[in-house]
Amino acid sequence: MLEETGVPYEIHPVNIMRGEQFDPKFLAISPNNKIPAIVDTEGPDGQPIALFESGAILVYLAEKAGMLLPQDTRMRMRTLQWLFFQVGGVGPMFGQRNHFSFAAADKISYAIDRYENESHRLCKVVNGALADSDYIAGEYSIADIALFTWMKSYVDSGGNIDELQDLRRWLDAVGERPAVQHGLDILAEKSGNLDHSDEVRDILFGKSQISQSL
Repeated sequence: MLEETGVPYEIHPVNIMRGEQFDPKFLAISPNNKIPAIVDTEGPDGQPIALFESGAILVYLAEKAGMLLPQDTRMRMRTLQWLFFQVGGVGPMFGQRNHFSFAAADKISYAIDRYENESHRLCKVVNGALADSDYIAGEYSIADIALFTWMKSYVDSGGNIDELQDLRRWLDAVGERPAVQHGLDILAEKSGNLDHSDEVRDILFGKSQISQSL
């Protein structure tokens, strides 16, 4: 999103596998100890503003830059409904799929099947929305940005979308955008390999995660 808008930014990596998300300075910005989070030093009225939750960040940046969120009420609501579809559906369901299929020490077949099936169903919903539109809400928008990396991660982790041709076309089109390519390059540069050790599982999902929450 920052690459698309041209808003200048600096990256401050937070290594969640080492527990850096529990640093009090980060918790002051993101009390749910999750990434991403931003601090805009030139916020409303020239005063700094800190934001957590990717959906809120996307809306804020769209309004700041005056792009990727239509002003027309009908198109604006069409865009926001798909943004909330990602926030309330795709993110949680895909996240649970990733957890039970790849991160959990105990492989529970019911949970794996449940979240794999639901993730694939959500992919079919997106595919249907793209049947008569190049992008999820008509024009390229924050809804596409919100959904892209989740859908890409589903495919990259073995999810099958062979029969979902419109979703595949959309993934290819969004992935070819220079801003998206640059963003993915930055992600690859700043991210380490995911560690599924017991220590990391405790930090991300266990007692450490629970005890450090505000």
